[in-house]
Amino acid sequence: MQKRSIPNVRPFAADGRKTLLLLLLLLAIPAGACSAQTPPPPLDEHALEHVPPTIARRLATRFSLGAFAGRFEETPLGAVRKAVGEGTIQHRGDAGDSIYWLCYRRAQHRLWVVSSGEMGGPDHRVTAIVEELTEKDTETSTDCAVIPDKFGPVVFDGKLHLGMSRSEVVAALGPPSKSEAAGMVYSHGGKLANGFDETAWLVLRFREDKLVSMRGGKTTTN
Repeated sequence: MQKRSIPNVRPFAADGRKTLLLLLLLLAIPAGACSAQTPPPPLDEHALEHVPPTIARRLATRFSLGAFAGRFEETPLGAVRKAVGEGTIQHRGDAGDSIYWLCYRRAQHRLWVVSSGEMGGPDHRVTAIVEELTEKDTETSTDCAVIPDKFGPVVFDGKLHLGMSRSEVVAALGPPSKSEAAGMVYSHGGKLANGFDETAWLVLRFREDKLVSMRGGKTTTN
């Protein structure tokens, strides 16, 4: 990709937007012939449309599952699998249009740790994480591995976790880039010290003022 000069806060450049939309489309591909564990849930394709990257500070840089600490675009899926001791890395799609993931469940929680086939590299580094809180245990994907309780809660950037109220999210992260009755979007785009371009996002959904779905991801391009 061609290098380009951008300020820390700017509208999505064409390459960054293309990469982000590719990741979202990958998460929305139907399971099709895949008969293994439930794939990551689709994201409303309009969720990030016309959302400027208003968040100056970096987003989705790190995550934790209980005491296990990882970093987006650095921690391989295999390291998550080894730490948890459960789960099988799944795969669908071909070449750049592919994803790898781990799927877990715990009570009413569903968790997908995802790596883009292209952006995650050959060691399948984590590029996105999705966690949802279902209304009933019976809604939990039963074909996903059970994750031990000690690997909860899932936390983004040391601040964000399911169960928070809308006001608690704003207190922790500041005003969102986009806010609607049922959800919020936080979007960041900027240039790193090494000259690479970084795009990061958090898509949050609330039910009765309680955070019940969070998905975040990050991509770095040059």
